[in-house]
Amino acid sequence: MLDEQQYNPPKAHKALAMSTLAFTTCFAVWTIFSVIGVKIKQDLGLNETQFGILVATPVLTGSISRIFLGIWTEKYGGRLVFTVLMLATAIAVYLLSSVETYGMFLVAALGVGLAGGSFIVGIAYTSEWYDKKHQGTALGIFGAGNAGAAVTNFGAPFLVVAIGWETTAQVYAAVLAAIAVIFWVFTEADPRMQKRKAEGGQPTPLKEQLEPLKKLQVWRFSLYYFFVFGAFVALASWLPRYYTGAYDVGLETAGMLAAAYSLPASVFRALGGWLSDKIGARAVMYWTFGVSLIALFILSYPETRYVVSGIDGPIEFAFGVPIWLFAILTVGLGFMMSLGKAAVYKHIPVYYPDHVGSVGGLVGMIGGLGGFFLPIAFGALNDLTGVWTSCFMLLFLVVAVSMTWMHFAILRMERRRYPELAEDEKFRYLPEIQPDYKQEGRGAH
Repeated sequence: MLDEQQYNPPKAHKALAMSTLAFTTCFAVWTIFSVIGVKIKQDLGLNETQFGILVATPVLTGSISRIFLGIWTEKYGGRLVFTVLMLATAIAVYLLSSVETYGMFLVAALGVGLAGGSFIVGIAYTSEWYDKKHQGTALGIFGAGNAGAAVTNFGAPFLVVAIGWETTAQVYAAVLAAIAVIFWVFTEADPRMQKRKAEGGQPTPLKEQLEPLKKLQVWRFSLYYFFVFGAFVALASWLPRYYTGAYDVGLETAGMLAAAYSLPASVFRALGGWLSDKIGARAVMYWTFGVSLIALFILSYPETRYVVSGIDGPIEFAFGVPIWLFAILTVGLGFMMSLGKAAVYKHIPVYYPDHVGSVGGLVGMIGGLGGFFLPIAFGALNDLTGVWTSCFMLLFLVVAVSMTWMHFAILRMERRRYPELAEDEKFRYLPEIQPDYKQEGRGAH
């Protein structure tokens, strides 16, 4: 991590701009099956299970790949890894236009999924250019590249109708390859890599890179990201089905309402980074979990009918969440998730400045796996309970566990640093012990 004297805004902002452009393009590619997958299903005559596996494969590989991509980024530098990753993914996307069997489509989907791993590469590369005072804002802006999913949702259907899904895949491949070349030409090695090269230093050994993964704190951060990112991805794919099933609306209306949830969950990540710099990532996480708990409690409440014994006989009334309130609550939930995503990744360079790649890779992997497993859990809960709102009950439980774990971990840390807190809890609210990024390890949590 740079100190304030080493921080070079023009170079840092250029690296941020190029990384955000590259990540936005990669995220658009990562979600390409949401559009062309429908056509592939028709062409191959796939059943629902086969189609689900095909669509989920890029999400799964994009999540798992983050751990070793993060390690490689620490070892070889983000500039090289990002460029090679985009070129390799472009080849996989191009192959989609030439394969004919279901098995080969799955193989190509494995390669397409690498685009999802670009997140940790960009996080590690971008964080190296900023001092801790500006890191949160920078990483929040970079993370807004999630909006690449909206680019695909809005643009790819028109391409498919105009030129077919095969040519659409070729266009995506060409654009991604072009962005890879542009990224390589207009960026340079991050300051850490430049210093290592000038001094003839050696990359950090793999064992040392993986050392932080033994700490329970890293897995706690992963649980946070399982909700703020994993649940975001899961709900983005689940809400259209929820709207059509629970509220009996048309697919077009369901799609627009689901998009209303997805957009703030991506765009406002930059705001979350800025708030993490200004008021502290800890405070942002408290707000994220607190507001999410309230929203999820209301969303979890199934439509219920009550019968009360009145003076003149039974009185019957019903309670449920109307569609307009449901839409407002999900949009608000998406907004809080966007703030939380930035806050989680603000923690990592503060606590593990020398292991952003490996730690961030694990956190990103766990979060991405949430996007793969949660929709499966949502469907299973529907089958087991027969209650539409059961998916929100599960998320309420995840958030409750996360917030409880976070709060007691913070209390333990504060008592260790300030022994007098063990005698009187009221002292923990004194301003001088609140999050202060100038104190080692206190900025994020």
